[in-house]
Formats: sequence, C-alpha cells, structure tokens
Amino acid sequence: MIEDLEELYRARRAEFCRAASAIAGDRGLGEDAVQEAFAKAVRKRRSYRGRGSLEAWVWRIVVNAARDVRRRRMPAEAVEGPSLPLELLTDRQREVLFLHYYADLDYTTIAEALGISPGTVGATLSTARGVLRRALVPEVKS
Repeated sequence: MIEDLEELYRARRAEFCRAASAIAGDRGLGEDAVQEAFAKAVRKRRSYRGRGSLEAWVWRIVVNAARDVRRRRMPAEAVEGPSLPLELLTDRQREVLFLHYYADLDYTTIAEALGISPGTVGATLSTARGVLRRALVPEVKS
C-alpha cells in the first residue's frame, strides 16, 4: 500500500498541488496541504477499504486538507488584486471546477473524492460554467 501511495504521489503530485492550491487560495499552502494529506494517507492506509479507487480516496484527503488550510487562513492573508469571478461560485462549485480542470479528473473520480454522485458533478460543473460565463460575458443589449 505504501508503494502504491508513493507511486501515486510521484505520478500525480503536480495535479494534487494545482488543485489544492486553487482550493486553499495559495500555492504554498496548497503544497503544504498535499504533504499533510499524503502523510495522513500513509498513517490511515488501513482505513482504505478498496471501495472506489485509491486515487479517489487520496483526492478526498487532499481536498479536505486544502479546505482545512483555507479555513485557517486569516482574512489579512487574502491575496490583493482584482476580484476574480471564482468568488461568485459556491465552495462545491469551485472544488468540482478545480478538480476537473486543474487535476484533469473524470466525473467518477471527482464524485468519489467529494462524496457526491457523478450526476451531481456534471450538474455542478454546468452551473459553475454558467455562473462564470455570465460574469465574464457582458450582456448584449439590442
């Protein structure tokens, strides 16, 4: 099991870090969350029951670690700069969007990682795209 976790870490570290950084709101904090998540996965490896893929199980741990980091951030640590339309999305919408586009995960793996159904992943992603589209495309008046 440890070898499988090491292999997964080596193969997908960049995707884990991109998604965790997006969820946490900071690259360094996202990388820290990935490190914490893999350490936890190694410690808790016996709790993996084989339901779903090992990767989805690890993604769930990574997402939870990134959420925890985001919650612990102080408001003063917020990034200064232009307001991004991502702020218009719910936490779930952002997480589904990040896991799909930043980590290139399929709907089934996202569903397993977040504890929702693949249909909910698709609906959430569609809604998030619509919110972003409306925020980015000015209304055309006739």
